[in-house]
Amino acid sequence: LHPTPPPPLVRSCLAYPAMAAAQYNFTTEEVAQYRELFNVTDRDGSGKLNVHEVHRLMQDVGEKLTLARVQEVVDEIDMNGDHEVDFNEFLACMHAAKSKPQGASAVGQLSGAVTKAATIYKVKGAANSEHSISEEERFAFSEHINRVLGPDPFLSQRLPMDPNSEQLFSQCADGIIFAKLVNLVEMGTVDERALNLKSKLTKFQVIENCNLAINAAKSIGCRVTNIGATDLMEGRPHLILGLCWQIIKAHLLNSISIKDHPELFRLLEEDETLESLQKLPPEQILLRWINFHLERGGSDRRVHNFGKDLADSEVYSVLLHQLDPVNCPVIPPGDRPERALHTIRNVQAMGLKPFLKPSDIASGNAKLNLGLIAQIFNFNPGLAQLTEDDMAEIGDQLAQLDLDDAGDTREERTFRMWVNSLNIEGLYVNDLFSDLCYGFPLLQIEDRVQPGIVPWKKVHMNPRGRIHVVDNCNMVVTLGKKMDLVLVNIGGPDIADKNKKLILAIMWQLMRLFTLKMVAQLSGDGTKITDKQVVAWANNKVASAGRSSLSIRNLHDSSLATGQFLIELCGAVNPNTVDWELVTAGETQEDQISNARYAISIARKLGACVFLTPEDIVEVKPKMLFTFIASLWTAELEGTVATGGAADARHRSFSPPRRGPSPPRAAAAAAASAAPPPPPKREEPVAAPAASYTQPAAAPPPPPPKVLSGPPPEPVRLTVGQDESYSSEQISGDAPAQGFKSINGTGERGGFYGSSSNLESAEAEVEEEEWGDD
Repeated sequence: LHPTPPPPLVRSCLAYPAMAAAQYNFTTEEVAQYRELFNVTDRDGSGKLNVHEVHRLMQDVGEKLTLARVQEVVDEIDMNGDHEVDFNEFLACMHAAKSKPQGASAVGQLSGAVTKAATIYKVKGAANSEHSISEEERFAFSEHINRVLGPDPFLSQRLPMDPNSEQLFSQCADGIIFAKLVNLVEMGTVDERALNLKSKLTKFQVIENCNLAINAAKSIGCRVTNIGATDLMEGRPHLILGLCWQIIKAHLLNSISIKDHPELFRLLEEDETLESLQKLPPEQILLRWINFHLERGGSDRRVHNFGKDLADSEVYSVLLHQLDPVNCPVIPPGDRPERALHTIRNVQAMGLKPFLKPSDIASGNAKLNLGLIAQIFNFNPGLAQLTEDDMAEIGDQLAQLDLDDAGDTREERTFRMWVNSLNIEGLYVNDLFSDLCYGFPLLQIEDRVQPGIVPWKKVHMNPRGRIHVVDNCNMVVTLGKKMDLVLVNIGGPDIADKNKKLILAIMWQLMRLFTLKMVAQLSGDGTKITDKQVVAWANNKVASAGRSSLSIRNLHDSSLATGQFLIELCGAVNPNTVDWELVTAGETQEDQISNARYAISIARKLGACVFLTPEDIVEVKPKMLFTFIASLWTAELEGTVATGGAADARHRSFSPPRRGPSPPRAAAAAAASAAPPPPPKREEPVAAPAASYTQPAAAPPPPPPKVLSGPPPEPVRLTVGQDESYSSEQISGDAPAQGFKSINGTGERGGFYGSSSNLESAEAEVEEEEWGDD
């Protein structure tokens, strides 16, 4: 590993492939590949790999090494004693591994990880960052989409996709495939009447579709981190694959529960209740299910993960033979690839079409193995149905699972999805009451709502026993009162004891406070917002649109049940998003549900992240209606609404992006400077089509309530070239400045579409961080 160190000149020039090739007897192509892999691993761009970057590399390729062991690996490969690996030391390691097998040594472990990483290729991201995407995942997800959405008439021109190509990224760029995938998880989550389904879509219509798909994915529990409409439109592969996996995983695991499969009670361990089994994540239930069949099949093997424990196909052999002994014979001895091929054949013989390859099993791909196990369970769980004796044994427990009030159940789901949408590191809630009763997760949520409020040094990070748990829960209550939450007669023991009503009360107040803070922050001066101001904003917005005289007194107003007012509010935010012919008078419950479902999808289309259900609207649930209106207000203030009036006239139709490098920043700036976009002309408002319901009799509208107001902020200057700059006044309003990338729910602060986006407004590109925090 430690050859004679090269002269300083050579060491300083190892970035040049020819010199590196001569030093370590590599070809220039090999050096270029190693340089690319090194750069991807070097996440901070320092030119050296520290212990955390090498640890991340190990995790990415499935190697389970402790941080301490990784530090040993780094120190052994390090030549100059700086406890990091520079590119020369990296090449020396690869040279040593190529010359002689290294086994489990430091060189063997790092070179082995690099070899695995070589099956992953890189793509350019925002601001020239590099991201890794898996060809195996691209193939598998394309196959899955072909299978589950193939029968969809609208997608007949798109599917099947070639899984060996990059069609997945271009076909998902308008959000329609994602929206339809979400509906496979929970039917009706996306009202497809709200989707823009024309063959030619404008940029604004694509933004609306992508907003709808992303916000709908959040509403079913997907963790959508740093993914926005623009990311989908530009076909960013690593983000598209991430969202694909989130939705596909939710689809495959959706029905793995005691309520959908009561026969899962056969997996109960000694002294375990159905309630505790019900609260296990689906992944843990699947692991227990596999081990149940392994034990029943007489095998001593047990699985603890979906990666290396399945790589030799022995577990698959026993499991499949237990489920279908006729079509799935025991797999004969052989090497891993051969046994993996037999596994795929057995799965196909059962009647399933797996979306992964034998190599994915043999390499221990945990994601794709989880998908295959879920497929097998959903097709044939191999558990006997409940008998009369079984019902006599567990009937009371099964009945107890359904005793919760339906409204409380919907609230629990809403708060759970909201918490998961916050993307708090290390926190994902599967069951609100069981997961929050330890106090620590609630402290994480409080710190997210009001950063810095939690004194973490006083928190029991790993509580041992009830005393520590109650201490944490007491701190939740104490800090909640500091945040002006109303926590009368609520103590730490109530949380620890899983008091559902009180936990729901805490969660509602945290969600409300978070939402109001967002509105106050975005409104300009940070003045505290009240519920009355939220109602006042909604009434003023509808009145200013001039379409309707509808208004509400408060969030208990029974007229909200028809859904008309909420649709009018969405139309007031952007009239082009609503097809008024689909809106009914809401005279029957069926029509009310239809309006409510449409209103929710329109709000998500506008960029609002809402978690309520149509039933919440029809039953006039004030808490949920508050979140709807406040989220819509937040979306408008954030600028996530895809504005543009008659967008069809101003923009050519959207076409899927072509993959290719983005233009250099200097060239983009020069292009922007050479052809500055003209100031947009404000168009006259277009009269909305007549609604299909009878509008209320015209009456003088009541004087508009007072809403939060203040002086407009100073325009922010955005420089895109040496001679040209544009102010925030020029890039706001109904028509964005030509070439400007509207803020549309991505969390990005501006920028220009690059040439790779294939949009008409692709005239220049600047790095995202150039747009100021304001």
